[in-house]
Amino acid sequence: MAEPLSVIQLGNPILRQKAATVENVQDEKIQRLIDNLIATALETNGVGIAAPQIGQSYQVMIVASRPNPRYPHAPQMEPTAMINPKIIASTTEVVKGWEGCLSIPGIRALVPRYQGIEIEYTDRNGKLQKRVLTDFVARIFQHEYDHFEGLVFLDRLESSLDIITEQEYQKMIVKKS
Repeated sequence: MAEPLSVIQLGNPILRQKAATVENVQDEKIQRLIDNLIATALETNGVGIAAPQIGQSYQVMIVASRPNPRYPHAPQMEPTAMINPKIIASTTEVVKGWEGCLSIPGIRALVPRYQGIEIEYTDRNGKLQKRVLTDFVARIFQHEYDHFEGLVFLDRLESSLDIITEQEYQKMIVKKS
């Protein structure tokens, strides 16, 4: 039975570690981790989550874009487990967009990311997948992928002037709606 887990916060050393690759996708522990990550993303209104965020230093992420209170304009997609993912190509275009992180509550920032990426990953059934991601979904992937490298979105900022509070961000998106 999947259960939402506690999200660790910035300052926990696991968030700054390189995550281990998964050797056996079919391992019951990994399958349970995937289910718990999906449940945690849904429970916390996350559009993505990486295993290090729940204290499990493995290269497992969920990309689960959908409109919710934190991201009201997010596109809808099925939660997708991506194991041992890699970026194999990217556009030259870099776009700044707003990001937040479940592990860094209360803060948003304008983060530069590739507008489009080509990725490969192992799905939860052990099959290698290739996909092209663009715009918001590409941003989610790059954000979660950084967690495998011990990075958080604040590490990508061009200026501390690009940081705002969650409260100001919510005011801003309400005005745009």
